[in-house]
Amino acid sequence: MFKIVLIEDEDIIRNGLKFSIDWAALDCTIVGEAKNGEEGISVIEACNPDIVFLDINMPVKNGLELLEDCDGKFSFSTIIISGYNDFKYAQMAIKFGVTEYLLKPVDRTELVDALNRAKSIVELRKNYRLVEENIKNPESIEVLQKKWLLREHNQTSKYVAEIIRYIQSNYDQKISMNDLVEPLGMSITFLNQKFKEETGITFNDFLNRYRVHKAMEILKKGNMKITILATEVGFSDYRYFIQVFKKYTGMNPSDFVEYFKTKNDENRSFF
Repeated sequence: MFKIVLIEDEDIIRNGLKFSIDWAALDCTIVGEAKNGEEGISVIEACNPDIVFLDINMPVKNGLELLEDCDGKFSFSTIIISGYNDFKYAQMAIKFGVTEYLLKPVDRTELVDALNRAKSIVELRKNYRLVEENIKNPESIEVLQKKWLLREHNQTSKYVAEIIRYIQSNYDQKISMNDLVEPLGMSITFLNQKFKEETGITFNDFLNRYRVHKAMEILKKGNMKITILATEVGFSDYRYFIQVFKKYTGMNPSDFVEYFKTKNDENRSFF
């Protein structure tokens, strides 16, 4: 999966990005987030992301200063999302290898398209590094091709993909990693370790994020009773559901409904 970091000082924008997109369906997982450029550098160092969503105008250290500090140290692909409609910022961003520069409010389709292009760039870089590493070794083309094949059909990735498919199909039920031990024929220790290794988060964290994402989709269609909504997305205790929803979004479900009502054009917002 592609590891994503979100660096945006506005909580409502950052949380909107986090939960308005089905990241798992796009083969992505959010491994970290930050509210300013200085925090962003620390998160990038800790998470080693493939793609960074980056605002320009932030406190402490702005987005361009972050890119300058990271230049030559990391190889992530950058998608800038900014309210600054000024070509000089785009020029400065291009200097640091930024190819995606989106203006707020961002169209959902444009954002996904930009993400897919960024993923392609990440893949090209990974492929180049793989070839470069093998060129240095006295191995035949046949061996190199075998390595490509193993990389494309990595067994561990299949386990993680199956776990994610299970969550997507059964998030509204009471589920746990234990359910997958027998079907996948691996120990729970192995599955937990590999899932955390590849996604950057635990099974329960991923499950809760996915449930919150689904809850937000339902709330956008109407103000459903919290007790019913909680059950719809897999929570038996609606109080715990509210607690989890607030943990990830920074607001209660009812507050989210009120906020969303103020948005006149859903396709031109993060929500």
